[in-house]
Amino acid sequence: MVAGFFARFAELVLPVLVPGAHVFIATTPVMSHLVYGPMIDAGFEKRGEIVRIVKTLRGGDRPKNAHDEYPNVCVMPRANWEPWGLFRKPLDGRVRDNLRRWGTGGLRRISDDVPFRDLIECGPARGYEREIADHPSLKPQSLMRQLVHASLPLGDGVVLDPFMGSGATIAAAAALGIESIGIEIDAEFYTQAALAIPQLAALDPPDAPRRL
Repeated sequence: MVAGFFARFAELVLPVLVPGAHVFIATTPVMSHLVYGPMIDAGFEKRGEIVRIVKTLRGGDRPKNAHDEYPNVCVMPRANWEPWGLFRKPLDGRVRDNLRRWGTGGLRRISDDVPFRDLIECGPARGYEREIADHPSLKPQSLMRQLVHASLPLGDGVVLDPFMGSGATIAAAAALGIESIGIEIDAEFYTQAALAIPQLAALDPPDAPRRL
């Protein structure tokens, strides 16, 4: 079911992206292969993984209904990281050709001296963020602004979030002065996101990129 969903998603999104555009997909250590395979099969290039160091899910606990019988057993490793698959639509020529024509093909550096890195240490969304956006998979602004900043190598273009949820991606783009489009099928979440986006964008989290 998961693989089929992402196969259809990849099939639909690939034609509408310009060459060299990147796609970031949050997943889990257990489910990532079901996401990555269909994206690659559809024609995307896998450009690595962004590893977010975070402890969010309970996971790795004792066998269900057998806690007392097997007190020293955990069913799987407790996840302390969150993988984000990074994919790119194939280039039209070389990276420099795509940068000149489309403004795509690479990732925006953190600074002149520091490239964008594939390891980000970032905790869960803070209480004050959850007071603004009550969504079960709310991502913190300190993370989303780093990803949004990296996604447009020249700072020009449009960020699309087709599963907007809490509106965190759109808020990050607004905070950085980047044009964005958010789509959300759930009417209740869409309404909540519309109210939350300007408030999330107004936050000033530590270690997050500033407005371009």
